[in-house]
Parts: sequence; structure tokens; C-alpha cells
Amino acid sequence: MVSVIVNIDVPDLRAARAFYEAGLGFEFSRMLFGGAVAELTAGGTKLYLIEQEQGSTAVAGTGIARDYSSHWTPIHLDVLVEDLEAALAGALGAGATQTGDVKDYEWGRLATLRDPFGHGVCLLQFLGGGYDLVEG
Repeated sequence: MVSVIVNIDVPDLRAARAFYEAGLGFEFSRMLFGGAVAELTAGGTKLYLIEQEQGSTAVAGTGIARDYSSHWTPIHLDVLVEDLEAALAGALGAGATQTGDVKDYEWGRLATLRDPFGHGVCLLQFLGGGYDLVEG
């Protein structure tokens, strides 16, 4: 059996908790590692917000520093929602930045965002069969 957890580095744990709870609907579970990590859950997924300073070393031995300015990586968080407009309004109200227009597809609707720490987040509203409608 395989399980997946999501770890997200943030410079301000309190602000990150506020955003992911109020803006994306995650529920707080507990604090870990002396208060440096917050565990949140949504739909059976565990999300760990890890407080790491801006500019701190991201990968030992590489000199790569954490940068919380606006960025996009090929790995990002997709949040499935039932009502895209309501979820988008909630995320924007909690500090997200919308990065493009809402797009409609045969499988559903998509809004692309950045969280307050620059991380990419997509809101997806599946319609009908969701990804099951996509062939090939």
C-alpha cells in the first residue's frame, strides 16, 4: 500500500495555517517538532506546513536557498472543490493571488493561484466524470 503526504515549506507558520485553513478548507490536526510543523488534513490527505526561513538552505550541499517570491514548479498542489467560484473567493480572501483566468474543460473547471508564499495551487472542480472523461 502506498500513501502520500504533502510537505510545504513556509516562512510564517501562523500565516500559513490561517491561509490553508480559511482559504483552502484544510483542518488543523496538531503541532509537531516543537511547534515548527503544523499537520492539517483534507479529504484523507495530510499536509505538513514546515516553518523554514527565507534564504535558508533548501537542499544540503547545493547552496540552493529557499525563495518565497512568486514561483511555479512542476509539482504543485491541486485542491478539488465542489464550487469553484466559492472556493476561489475564499482563497483570494485569505491571501492567494490568481495567476490566470478560470478555464473550462470537458472534465471540469480550473483556477490557478499562488498561495501567500509564492507556491502554485490549482483549484479543480470536476464536472460529470472528471478526469474519466479524458481519453488517451
